[in-house]
Amino acid sequence: MSNELKPYTSNLSLTTVIVIAVIVIASLAGNIYTYQIFSSTVRSLENNVGTFQNQIAALTEALKSYNQTGTGNISLSELYENVKDSIVLIRGQTSLGEISGSGFIYNYSGPTFSGPVIITNYHVVRGTTSRSITLMDGKAYSVRILGSDAYVDLAVLFADDMPSDGFKSLPIVSSSLLNIGDFVIAIGNPYELIGSMTTGIISQLGRAIPEELAGGFSIANVIQISAPLNPGNSGGPLLNSKGQVVGVTFAIIENSTGVGFAIPSDTILREISWLVNNDVYPHSWIGVSGTDVTYEIAQEKGASKTFGWLIVSVSDNGPAKKAGLQPQDIILAINNTMIVNGDDISSYLEEETSPGDVIMITVEREVLFVRSEIILPLELEPRPPPPA
Repeated sequence: MSNELKPYTSNLSLTTVIVIAVIVIASLAGNIYTYQIFSSTVRSLENNVGTFQNQIAALTEALKSYNQTGTGNISLSELYENVKDSIVLIRGQTSLGEISGSGFIYNYSGPTFSGPVIITNYHVVRGTTSRSITLMDGKAYSVRILGSDAYVDLAVLFADDMPSDGFKSLPIVSSSLLNIGDFVIAIGNPYELIGSMTTGIISQLGRAIPEELAGGFSIANVIQISAPLNPGNSGGPLLNSKGQVVGVTFAIIENSTGVGFAIPSDTILREISWLVNNDVYPHSWIGVSGTDVTYEIAQEKGASKTFGWLIVSVSDNGPAKKAGLQPQDIILAINNTMIVNGDDISSYLEEETSPGDVIMITVEREVLFVRSEIILPLELEPRPPPPA
């Protein structure tokens, strides 16, 4: 009798091989995917570690200076001599011609990279095909962009041929201890007048300034200053009376006198590790547009409060829409933190939250001609990419 099982045995072996191959391929694919997720998580953790280290060091330095109660302040001429070699003129080539701005040298130290970098505004180098820096002594170097964030108008540059030592860098301290009325110094290159210094005071804190390059999103916690700024000052350091960086100058109100703005140093410290590593910083997004509540708006709406933020529109498929927020709702609080205006919303989201967090939003809403407060949970999402 012939063995009829042989052909079946052969087919079984082939099937087994195919099954094993599928399992191996699936396992490899899973391992690759897991490795990618793990690598991304590790990079994010490294950035967060670097951020915390920078923030702790800056806050420690700021507290140390604050506790000196004014001792150690130096004259303006001494201060200038101490910092001038850290200021750089930035030139860049664009399709429309040459642009120029300011920047300063900062000695970055992180888990994956340490060395001198140049901090400036994103709008100074946006769209540049080549760029260079020039120091006060006339030495010039070609630079490349390590990373940038249009949402806070910051960029970090690096010069490959610049020696890693022999350059004076500026210390960055926490801006959290600043007060209205504090004396500040701005140094930059207005109209390419290299190393120009102006002085003033902090006029206000916690401003939220809409940024066109960021698609209309506001830069949070902006410092308003009285120090005169002009085109070309953008990207230069804002210093305290000890010559420490507390901000980066970036904007003025056109045709104004003594109304300038600087990005706070805490924003730099929060993002520097992400920028150096060319990662995307995770900004939180609600998905609404609106306006500050005024007395007149409160009267018109019959609102019970004369503060808050009136929602005018809600983005389709955005977090607010999913949470049930509606046009004409008035935001009064986030996680029990009172919201007086839109500046408060921008500051809270930027400083206290990350995408994926669930926040509790208190709103006043009119239902059947009766106004009442309701609390809605909302899961934050990352902001959409800024305009190219």
